[in-house]
Amino acid sequence: MTILVVEDEIKITRFIKKGLEMEHYTVDTAYDGEEGLEKAEINNYDLIILDIMLPKVDGIEVCRRLRDNKVETPIIMLTARDTVEDRVKGLDAGADDYLVKPFAFGELIARIRALLRREKTVKSTKLTVGDVSIDPATHEVFRGDKEIHLSSKEYRLLDYMMRRPGNVCTRTMIGEHIWGYNFTDDSNVIDVYISYLRKKIDSGFHNKLIQTVRDVGYKIQDKSKAIKKSS
Repeated sequence: MTILVVEDEIKITRFIKKGLEMEHYTVDTAYDGEEGLEKAEINNYDLIILDIMLPKVDGIEVCRRLRDNKVETPIIMLTARDTVEDRVKGLDAGADDYLVKPFAFGELIARIRALLRREKTVKSTKLTVGDVSIDPATHEVFRGDKEIHLSSKEYRLLDYMMRRPGNVCTRTMIGEHIWGYNFTDDSNVIDVYISYLRKKIDSGFHNKLIQTVRDVGYKIQDKSKAIKKSS
């Protein structure tokens, strides 16, 4: 399951991201309203955590635009102001729930689980590329009938790529998504984890799904379908 956190306070973002990842969620982050809108409209998130007081575009407007654009992803709004007027504005803009800062992380997790239970039909939809499948609800990974056991970071990397089948995931995109906003590609950590994934996903199979895009990054693609179409 993938969650987008739109929050301009870096410490709060890191706190939420770290906690959610410990609960086995995949997390994307945005630090202003414009970036949050762009990511929410391009990517298929299971839930959005959205601060009200954001640079460029405030959270109320972000929520309103997403709903106007038919983005129905559940939204939890965060605010430092505990007033009825603020809560009403957020809910009227299309938010599903509301949480006042400072909050206990356990309460945030409980609210996330409650919203995701309402979306269980959407969440049961598996991601599939070739004969590899991921169940976001259980984090089970299979290649054909063979269950693949992945570490947390391996799973998040595979989930990220499988949500963009056939599209190039640049090293910067992967690094910021898996290792955080301040990721700098001064090591071979991405190559190491891609190698781990290949050993578990592609090793022993004729059809290799994880592809290297030279000098750019990686993608996951079922090339056998393209070959069949061309023939």
